[in-house]
Amino acid sequence: MRKRCNRKIRPLINPLQHVADSIRPVTSHKSFLLDLNLKNHSAMAALSQGKANKGDMDTLVACLNVTEALYLMGVGAEYGYVAKGGLEALLAVCQRGSATGRFVMRSSEMAAINEAIELHDAQLETITVKELERAMKIVQDVIKNKRATVI
Repeated sequence: MRKRCNRKIRPLINPLQHVADSIRPVTSHKSFLLDLNLKNHSAMAALSQGKANKGDMDTLVACLNVTEALYLMGVGAEYGYVAKGGLEALLAVCQRGSATGRFVMRSSEMAAINEAIELHDAQLETITVKELERAMKIVQDVIKNKRATVI
């Protein structure tokens, strides 16, 4: 009788399908894009109504981190001030919210974050899946190497 194999069995993936998916634009994956936009905009709506919780703030932080990573990759390079301004405004909201327990924005912060989310939506309409994966990897590397500003 043979010994039983102890290694984990991984499902086979189709490498050609993975390559084909990576060169498609993000807009070709309608359900994914709709879910992502719905999640981002519902978090922004909760923040603007004063009902945001930590999960909503984490969603907005992730959204604006990807926006900044795409800016660093050259997507929307002329709108760098929008990405930086949105992150600075979100940092101010999060710092006040962690002290008081409520996340409330000022009007200038609301305008900056709204503009940054609009930039994020525009970036998602122009990039491919591979570029989005690369932007998410940049964000993970920055966090892993402790170069990120803690919000």
